[in-house]
Amino acid sequence: MTPPYPRIHVIINPSAGKDEPILNILNDVFSKYDVDWSVSVTKKFGDAELQAKKAIAESVDLVAGYGGDGTQHELANAMVGSGVPMGILPGGTGNGFLHEFNIPTKLSESVEILCQSTDLRETDVGKIGDQFFILRLYAGIEPEKQTTREMKNKYGPLAYGISLKEQITKATEAEFKLNIDDESFELSGVKCYIVNSAQTGSGIPITIESSIDDGLLDVFMLTKDIKSMEAAAHRFLHLKTHAAGLYYWQGKHITIESEPSKAIWTDGELFGRTPISVDVVPQVLSIVVPSD
Repeated sequence: MTPPYPRIHVIINPSAGKDEPILNILNDVFSKYDVDWSVSVTKKFGDAELQAKKAIAESVDLVAGYGGDGTQHELANAMVGSGVPMGILPGGTGNGFLHEFNIPTKLSESVEILCQSTDLRETDVGKIGDQFFILRLYAGIEPEKQTTREMKNKYGPLAYGISLKEQITKATEAEFKLNIDDESFELSGVKCYIVNSAQTGSGIPITIESSIDDGLLDVFMLTKDIKSMEAAAHRFLHLKTHAAGLYYWQGKHITIESEPSKAIWTDGELFGRTPISVDVVPQVLSIVVPSD
């Protein structure tokens, strides 16, 4: 069998959340299919994007990232609009983006997909200036309150839920002004989300209606009001109730302002501060997915 992608470059984040013989597994699978493969290893944030751009310039057929959502975020920023497909390999704590496409969490099985599948899913991304995000953006949590690597190592994906509870209960609300496709909303809140992919490391989406290829971004607000917590819980549990639709909108162009200014995070990485303007770019990133 001739592999669909004869030349594959894999970018490895060695600080990701798994301890396994990565190179041995890659070699075992790629050698079965006579894939010409190469690797590069990241040392700091930004390396994965640069390494992906270099691989694209060298005319590889596919670039794959071994790491968590932050690694996939960097690859996507290099690969949007390149015409080169992107592969996702499970190496992080959460791996929410991997769950979006039903890619196996076992490394050898996910590598097999790169060697066999000709199926691609064209996905949306969120755009801020000249930067992109694949999962979600949120505003409202300062760096010192963010989920730490130590918590991720200790609790795995549960670390995010533990942090969220503390973030909401201990935070001070800000005055947010949202503009969603020219409709304005003003409300007090702790955390404002803009969602492209709703998937989490648990495999359970945080919203009901989200789709990564519908040309829309989902927006919701968390406040200290019990109704906000109830709405978020109903969305997380996929209950199609009236409450699930509260503090929740969809749109193609979103701006967030806040008083005071709040930190902005994209795919778990610190991006900047409010105000911020976000657009959806429809179906601009090609992901290799399991064959039907």
